[in-house]
Amino acid sequence: MDRTDTPPLRSASRWPSVLWLIRHGQSAGNVARDEAHEGGLHRIALDHRDVDVPLSALGREQARALGHWFAQGEEGQRPEVVLSSPYARAVETTELFREAGGCRADLGICIDERLREKEFGVLDGLTTLGIQEMQPDQAEFRRLLGKFYHRPPGGESWVDVIFRLRAVLDTVSLHYAGQRVMIVAHQVVVLCMRYVLEQMTERQILAIDAEGDVANCAVTQYRFDPEAGRMALERYNVVAPMDREGTPSTRDPDQMVAARG
Repeated sequence: MDRTDTPPLRSASRWPSVLWLIRHGQSAGNVARDEAHEGGLHRIALDHRDVDVPLSALGREQARALGHWFAQGEEGQRPEVVLSSPYARAVETTELFREAGGCRADLGICIDERLREKEFGVLDGLTTLGIQEMQPDQAEFRRLLGKFYHRPPGGESWVDVIFRLRAVLDTVSLHYAGQRVMIVAHQVVVLCMRYVLEQMTERQILAIDAEGDVANCAVTQYRFDPEAGRMALERYNVVAPMDREGTPSTRDPDQMVAARG
């Protein structure tokens, strides 16, 4: 059966009414990564584990701008459910979003480890130059296999991330059908969610990735289409929340390692 003729992934009653996918605000790791690349270094200088890297000052501004944008939007368009990656930069983004009025002040945040950043294993903390110099075999494997399927030792491929995100969507459909749901996570998570929700091919999602990075605190929005019986994309990578407040938007790669490609 042709991929375009596949049936809806779930019945109409199991989808949320609205689903927002949000990448965390700019992190201190994003800033350190840029400095390492500019300096021609092999490793990114970090004082924390990747999971503990906080937002930068600009990242905190972006998270507040996102909250203000939702607070000032149409009535009934704020999330009723918020799920977050356990990484500090995602949790902090979610908390600042809530403090800025993006959702109810008493709304609990559901931390879901399946929304975590893609794991890089032996490549963690290396720059593109560092991978080429210190892990040349992995650089070659990635060139041959492509970023979708390459799994570094101790790490994950995009396919691995997709596997856990399918389980997340099962949880969402089971517990939050008909509700407005927001997920705050990472660039690869946003892209892999698109792959699942829109039933894409490897080539299609990598083409979208090649067009540019997902901006920090950018809004990707789906709304349930009852006629199609699936979620329909309404916005992708929209930086209107930052534009409204004059807060600079940033599109630094989400991963701590390796250039795009």
